[in-house]
Amino acid sequence: MPPPARDGIYLGIGVVLFAAIIGWQAAQIPVQATYAQVGPTDIPWIVAALLALLGGAIIAQSWLGYWTVAPSPGGMNVTALAWVGLGLFLNVVVISYLGFILASTALFVCIARAFESKRPLRDSAIGFSIAFLCYLGFDRVLGYRIGNGLIENLI
Repeated sequence: MPPPARDGIYLGIGVVLFAAIIGWQAAQIPVQATYAQVGPTDIPWIVAALLALLGGAIIAQSWLGYWTVAPSPGGMNVTALAWVGLGLFLNVVVISYLGFILASTALFVCIARAFESKRPLRDSAIGFSIAFLCYLGFDRVLGYRIGNGLIENLI
C-alpha cells in the first residue's frame, strides 16, 4: 500500500473546515415558524453536508494512498489573465451606464478571448443571448430588477 499523501489530507481537512464554517453560518440564519417544508437554512445545510462528505472522501483517498498530484500545467498565461481582468473591469465600469445585458456581453467576450477564441461576433451573440435570458429570468420570473440600461429600458 502506498504511503498517505499529505497534500490530499491537508486539502481534505480544509474542505471539512470550510463545511464547518458553512454549517456554523447556516445555524446563524434566523428561521421563523412557517408552514413551508423548505426553509432558508436547508440549502446551506445540504451544501455543508456534501462538502463534509467530499472532505472526508479526500482524506480517506489520501490516507489510503490513492490521492495523486497532477503535474504542473506550466507557466501562467499572463495574456489570458489580462483578458479576464479587462472583462471584469469593463463589467464593473459600464454596468451602471449600459446595463446588465451589455456589460455581461462584454465580460463574456473578454473571457472567451482569454480562452483563445478568435470569433468575437459569435462570442458577442452567445454572451448577449445568455445575458438576455438571465435578465428575463430575474426580471420577469423572479421580479427582481438587476439593471437599468439601454436594452433593459426597451423591454
